[in-house]
Amino acid sequence: MNGAVYALLALDSGSYEIPLNVADSTQATREMYVDYILDAQYSDGGWALSGDTSEADLTAMALQALAKYQDRADVAEAIERGLVFLSENQNEDGGFTYFGAQTCESVSQTILALTELGISLEDGRFVKDGNTLLDALLRFRQKDGTFAHLLDGGTDMIAPEQAFLALVAADRMDRGESSVYRMH
Repeated sequence: MNGAVYALLALDSGSYEIPLNVADSTQATREMYVDYILDAQYSDGGWALSGDTSEADLTAMALQALAKYQDRADVAEAIERGLVFLSENQNEDGGFTYFGAQTCESVSQTILALTELGISLEDGRFVKDGNTLLDALLRFRQKDGTFAHLLDGGTDMIAPEQAFLALVAADRMDRGESSVYRMH
């Protein structure tokens, strides 16, 4: 699932051409990736890396990849269902819990999804009990300025990268600039 998401994001980040695949009978296309992502959506509106339980991270990642295609009716419907899933599964503190743990990455990916879709981080669907996604993200900030994967954990390699990307996306949105995936 995440392979299709990142392939589509990479291709669309610079409107790159897909190389011709002369070694196989299947030619990758943007539509193929979009359809693959749509077909992987669960009935609750979410997506997952594997298994049968939707995850905030993967749902938000799918929404990022689909954002450029929201003029398609089927994509617009899938995006709306994904947004409902994220909103309904967001905690009152603004974060997300999956298998009993809150992660920085779930919040970061959701911020990236909303900014990619052009949805304000102050949108009422994503402000819970006065807590925004940015409030939730900043709870993972460590004393040294990095970000932890878990609220009670230490810094790892992925959490700071995703948190900083989410913060840049939020800042770019506030400034009226293009998204982090379309800085050209």
